[in-house]
Amino acid sequence: MDNYSDIIKACLKGNRIAQNRLYQLFADKMYGVCLRYADNEDEAKDILQDGFIKVYVNLKQFNNKGSFEGWIRRIIVNTALEKFRDKNYLFAVNMESEYDANSSHYDHILSELSAKDLLKLIQDLSPQYRTVFNLYAIEGYSHKEICEKLKIKEGTSKSNLSRAREILKEKVKQYYNISVNWM
Repeated sequence: MDNYSDIIKACLKGNRIAQNRLYQLFADKMYGVCLRYADNEDEAKDILQDGFIKVYVNLKQFNNKGSFEGWIRRIIVNTALEKFRDKNYLFAVNMESEYDANSSHYDHILSELSAKDLLKLIQDLSPQYRTVFNLYAIEGYSHKEICEKLKIKEGTSKSNLSRAREILKEKVKQYYNISVNWM
């Protein structure tokens, strides 16, 4: 585990320099997380700011078990999800019949794309597809966990992931003029 205990202790005492240092240490990585959930850079900055406020407010709850960065990431992701729930972006349309259980082999093509190109493709997805794709493919949540977080049915989660993959596959074909067999 990374040792951030001195910074955490100083932040808990209200030390602004320590709070700034904590922000500097994690803001860039967390901004990347925010960009994956946001429609644009301004929205990502709002999510980042709201998320870090929650980090500071809840810092006393970090129990030094597990990764501090992972703890911050969870707060940032949950902040992004709250924003989308508030905007009613997430809808629960059960399209389980569209889900193909064999559609899980796409990592190789994603690894060929630059991070910037992949981010652009993900940001172009609709909010509901983008959110499920991020949670499942990038953050590593199971469909059951996604259902609980988003208050949707498991079939909806699977369907949204399947549609997101199909859309990404088509975008990769279109933008890069290549054959994609990752589904």
